[in-house]
Amino acid sequence: MKNYDVLINPLTTEKSVRLMETENKLTFIVAKNASKKMIKDAAETLFSLKVKKVNTHNNLGKKIAVVTLHPDFNAMDVATKLGII
Repeated sequence: MKNYDVLINPLTTEKSVRLMETENKLTFIVAKNASKKMIKDAAETLFSLKVKKVNTHNNLGKKIAVVTLHPDFNAMDVATKLGII
């Protein structure tokens, strides 16, 4: 699976924006068969980030990944570059 097939799109809800502001986390809808390692590799490659941790959960038939960034990177800056905010 290619990196651009793993991360489908960023999720922008009130909760995900709050996580960006307070906990330096980005939220993505990902492919159902994507593993945490695949998600980490895709985020690091596509967005030139350093990922600290990845948490996943399934919600309403979609797999959601919460990506915690390394303290050297700011989630709000990355979100601005991606056009999320």
